[in-house]
Amino acid sequence: MSHAINATDGAHHRRGLAITGLGGLALSFDIPLLRSGDGEVWSVLALRSVCTFIVALIAWAVLNRLMGRKIALIPGKAGLVVGLLYGVNSFTFLLSVFNTSTANVVFILAFTSMFAALMSWIFLKERPSNATLITMAIMVVGVGLIVHDGLESGNFFGDAMAASSAFLLAGAITISRASGKDMGLVPLATAIVPAIAGLALLPVTGFAVAHPQWIMFDGLFMIPLAFFCLATGPRYLTAPEVGMFYLLETILAPIWIWMIFMEVPTTQTLLGGAILIFALIGHSLWQMRRKSAQAIAPPMH
Repeated sequence: MSHAINATDGAHHRRGLAITGLGGLALSFDIPLLRSGDGEVWSVLALRSVCTFIVALIAWAVLNRLMGRKIALIPGKAGLVVGLLYGVNSFTFLLSVFNTSTANVVFILAFTSMFAALMSWIFLKERPSNATLITMAIMVVGVGLIVHDGLESGNFFGDAMAASSAFLLAGAITISRASGKDMGLVPLATAIVPAIAGLALLPVTGFAVAHPQWIMFDGLFMIPLAFFCLATGPRYLTAPEVGMFYLLETILAPIWIWMIFMEVPTTQTLLGGAILIFALIGHSLWQMRRKSAQAIAPPMH
């Protein structure tokens, strides 16, 4: 019986890994697509968010039809809070992209998993392991190097917005896990909030995006796919595990930016980023090894 439960848990966990892995990969294309649009920040926010909201409505209608029952677009009070966090995150994320380097944004966003671990400890009483606590301490050093570099280059505001995004995403992941509800459509539906705000804050010269097709592709395909997968992940994985899949964006986004725009990060940012990446990879490998050992361990009587 215990072996059957372990097998079910293993399949459940693998499904979660596949879903969140796809979400993290899709998210890594977000910043390159935003930069390719070559637009003013509020115009980009409005166009991207409107497209994402349209996808949410279409997905909601299709799922209701396929499932043959009414699916909540925003499930209860927990859904509203999670949606608010994702909505505010749209602001802070766009402001970080437009006010600091891509490498700084994604390296600081890697702190999402550690924020999620702390919130799970405080609010869900899921105490992080000693290895997780050690990883957090190492990551603080890495983020400190990046933020210090941002201070020297005058990008502190952008770095602070990236840190705010990491905190907001961790909050959304933690609340999603605590509720146990399906939050897959929540970050897409609540895109209407930044959409309205972006339209209200458009410059007097009007809508300004040089290549809107890239922003539309991001809003219609990549962002819905990324956030649907990452918002579904907490049903199968712990909050820190889901947060770690944001590491894919941390690793891949600077590579795409370097290939497309030839933007090379500073030495200090690369050093801080390397510390973050190695700390998270080491922690992820330790977690996987621990889970494998638990799966093959004989059941306790």
